[in-house]
Amino acid sequence: MSKIERAIISVTDKNGIVDFARALSGFGVDILSTGGTAMALRQGGIRVMDISEYTGFPEMMDGRVKTLHPKVHGGLLGLRDNPEHVRMMEEHGIKRIDMVVVNLYQFEKTVAKEGVTLEEAIENIDIGGPSMLRSSAKNFRYVTVVVDPSDYDLVLKEMEDSGGETSLSTRFRLARKVFRLTHEYDGAISRYLETADL
Repeated sequence: MSKIERAIISVTDKNGIVDFARALSGFGVDILSTGGTAMALRQGGIRVMDISEYTGFPEMMDGRVKTLHPKVHGGLLGLRDNPEHVRMMEEHGIKRIDMVVVNLYQFEKTVAKEGVTLEEAIENIDIGGPSMLRSSAKNFRYVTVVVDPSDYDLVLKEMEDSGGETSLSTRFRLARKVFRLTHEYDGAISRYLETADL
């Protein structure tokens, strides 16, 4: 693993995210972000590049489409020791993304509200978040993926001890957490839709 140089941060749970991002910036990490997270980070005095500026493609359809782009997923999924992957990344202007910090729309909280409509529930199904999480977790040999604010301190401690890197064992443990989370998230959606009426 090489030094973490670029991170995507897009979180629903913003607890601790400004301090975490500030620490990442202190390690020289470039931060890409979206929407409300980017606004919160800027208000905290942190330099951020919008995803749309990086991809050259605007957020659209009420935010439904923003991170679903080859410059995002290519940067997450590209194998850094595969010359063909590296060549394609260079050819298409895809930069390595070494860290993803994402937590998801709170679907279960939404559907627990009294009187919630099917349309409201559907709008709270996160698409881009799970996609980035799964891409990152699949490529855990190169990408650090953080879904739980309780892991911020661990990640920063490892970066501090290693000059800006994380260990393979930590990346693997964090990847397992991702697949457990996305499994539970999809299960909650499935259970809700089983009992929902049009």
